[in-house]
Amino acid sequence: MVFMANNPMETERLIITRFDLSFVGSAQRLSVEQSNRAFLPDEVFETPEDARQVVEALMAAYDGTEGPFVYPVVRRADGAHIGHVEAARIGPDRWEVGYHIGEAYQGHGYATEAVRAFMPFILEKLGVDRLYGVCRPDNAASCRVLERSGYLLAEEAIGPYLGQETLVRRYIYQG
Repeated sequence: MVFMANNPMETERLIITRFDLSFVGSAQRLSVEQSNRAFLPDEVFETPEDARQVVEALMAAYDGTEGPFVYPVVRRADGAHIGHVEAARIGPDRWEVGYHIGEAYQGHGYATEAVRAFMPFILEKLGVDRLYGVCRPDNAASCRVLERSGYLLAEEAIGPYLGQETLVRRYIYQG
């Protein structure tokens, strides 16, 4: 994988960089995992060609203002692409954070580490002072990531989530 000379974000254990075509295979493999299918079904790429088209669109989005702005998360120790962090527009001047860490890497704090590193970068890039997080209460790991990253629970209510009405938790991060 090719890393930008100035990676947007780096932590002790992670490099968070821009997509390039070298990520197509790993993006496709991560997308079809059961945990991704369960909680992010709109981010499943069944074939390498599907993944290639998405990666190309994500690469093109970096230079625009509409997003989504999605960045691969790479483990420093071995260069493994383990997931992603993102910001997606949910309204005028309203952005939602998102993230996914592959099943083999879950439970090690990588999602929280990536989201924490992402916050200052994406707030500045977007020119906003708050971000939103939405997850289902049954996705306890995702709720913990938001809470450990400084998001405050704003409400738990029935609302839209990936095209369905279901119980959701809405969080707010104030930068």
